[in-house]
Amino acid sequence: MNRRQVLKAAAASCALFCVNGQSFSNAQTGWTQLFDGKTLDNWRKLGDANWRVEDGVIAADKGKSSYLVTPDSYRNFELYAEIWVDEKANSGIFFRCSDPNKVTSTTAYEANVFDTSPNEGFGTGSIVRFAKVANMPRAAGEWSSMEISAMGDTMNFKFAGIHTIKDFKDTTYADGPIALQYGTGVVKFRNVRIRRI
Repeated sequence: MNRRQVLKAAAASCALFCVNGQSFSNAQTGWTQLFDGKTLDNWRKLGDANWRVEDGVIAADKGKSSYLVTPDSYRNFELYAEIWVDEKANSGIFFRCSDPNKVTSTTAYEANVFDTSPNEGFGTGSIVRFAKVANMPRAAGEWSSMEISAMGDTMNFKFAGIHTIKDFKDTTYADGPIALQYGTGVVKFRNVRIRRI
């Protein structure tokens, strides 16, 4: 299955969850929708990026390093999101943030989206500081899915349907909020949802 087929399958899956206006939080699916496509009410802004909702997606393209942080903490979960970035973007999703007021790669796990990372092996598809990606996928210029799972000491990261980090084990961070990152460039998120496991 090529990348376009994977994205079409993901979009079809998303459409099924949204049928008849039902959200991901219904008992049948177990998913909670973190972004409603209209507001940032379920997120706390940290930093000065120009986070906004634009055409049903979360977007930012100006400011210094900044985050949208969930009010709730998550220990064991599956998270799905779709991201679009330009060539200059530095972004990603931080999870198990140990300090919700200071989100960095030294206070949380960072599922990275950074095609031009100067740190070899820690570009798009890696978990910064912890798990390098062998064959780095490219994110710029198209929507890509991000799937993160954390269960006890075991973590997995899929980017655009490809397992970039599989069964990585670590116990540094046990619990904490989720944070969407704006570092540089143009960054957009949509279809952000989570399921506790």
